[in-house]
Parts: sequence; structure tokens; C-alpha cells
Amino acid sequence: MNGSADDERFRDGAEKYAAYLETPEGRLRLDLTFATLDECLPLASLRALDVGGGTGAMAVRLAQRGLHVTLLDSSVPMLDLAKRAARDAGIAEKVALQHGDATQLMGLFPAGSFDLVLCHNILEYVDDPGTLLRSAAGLLRRPSGTLSVVVRNQAGEVLKAAIREGDLDGAEHNLTAEWAHESLYGGRVRLFTAEGLRAMLVEAGLAIAVERGVRVVSDYLPPQICGTVEYERIFELERKLGRRREFAAIARYLHWLARCTG
Repeated sequence: MNGSADDERFRDGAEKYAAYLETPEGRLRLDLTFATLDECLPLASLRALDVGGGTGAMAVRLAQRGLHVTLLDSSVPMLDLAKRAARDAGIAEKVALQHGDATQLMGLFPAGSFDLVLCHNILEYVDDPGTLLRSAAGLLRRPSGTLSVVVRNQAGEVLKAAIREGDLDGAEHNLTAEWAHESLYGGRVRLFTAEGLRAMLVEAGLAIAVERGVRVVSDYLPPQICGTVEYERIFELERKLGRRREFAAIARYLHWLARCTG
């Protein structure tokens, strides 16, 4: 999931990230974003680039749908896990692994190489997310290429601090905060607003086609609701909430699909 050569947090944390994806929170983030892709895109036969694709969890799912996926990551341990996952799933020939820095996209691939580019939870960790989005847009095949973006939602951090942590000062701070604490690895993580993300996508020459919220209420459920036992019910509720703009606005993550404008 690492996109910057200067960010060491993910170098030795591949196993930790893989374990996170097995938790209810990690599974929901992955399952909900994949469900939106599966619903909104004709996945078969597309060529996709997964920028900062980490352990290959999304790349493997896309390959199982018939896509040819290139997974780019700057962490060798992440790529090793992705290689194993693709091999175990029997689709290794559909997943190409490339070691590299997401901030160097235009130097790694020719323009117009991909039908689908994924920037999932990568913009939070690069110095200039707008530049990365413009580079990713340049790799899309015209006129039908699609960019899939998942980012940490500032509004979700407000509710996280207030509801889950009971931190009223933190909630008030997060109303305008540009950064939050990243709990899995430590360090800072960039926060996004819908307005800011929209402006960056428009500047990259993209038109927003689909807007979804990811994890609207699941992080705040009472202890008597087990995220493992009740997972399917929680997932279906989250899908319904994430489609409605008033709930998507306060989700922990924003998942948007944007398409080339010309």
C-alpha cells in the first residue's frame, strides 16, 4: 500500500497490513470498494493498474473477474505477499508485479496504458496528491478510462474522535484538520474533504461518475454486535448507507469513480 519511496512505515509492516485486512474493519473497506467496482464497471477484459496495491488483495479479486492487473508498490515485502496471493488464487499470469514509486507513474508506464487505475488509500501518504491524480489520469485510455479513488474522509475522523474515542477536543480539532494519526503504523495520514477531492479530480481532467461512502456506521456499533458473526448484515447495511449522499458524507472513507472528459 506504500506509494512514496520516502515513507518507511510500510517497509516492514506487510504482515501487519495483511492481518488488518482480515479484521472486520479491513474486510469491509476491501469488500465495499470491490462491490462498487463490480457494480459500476464492466470488469472483464480490462487492463488495470493498482497503484500502491500492497498485498494484492484487490488485484487478485480483479484478476479473478478477468482483468489483467499491474500492481505497483515500493515495498518488496508487500509485493512478495501479493505474488503469493496471486499464485494461491491460480491467477498469477493475470497479475504483473512491479516495484516502483507511485510518484514516478508517468516515467513507469506509457500514457493511455490502462482502462482502470486504482488509487486506493495512497493519496493520504504522498506529498502531492494532486500531482499523483494528474499522473494517474494520464495513464487512462481515452475516452472511457476510469480512475477509482479511496481516501480518508475528514468528516469521518470527526465522528471517530467523538463517538468511538469520546474525545470532544479531538472531534472539534478534526473539523478543520488536514492530518490525523494513523493508528496501524503510526505517523500522519492526510485527510480529505469532498470539496477538495472534487477539485483535484476536475483539475486532473476527470468527471466524477460515482460517489460512495465506505464504513458509515460499522466503526461505532455497540459491543454486543459482533463484527464477525454479523458481518454479512453489517456489509449489506453499509452498502445501502454508502449509496446515499447524506450518509456517504460522514463515512470513514470516500470511494469515487471518475472518468475521462475527453
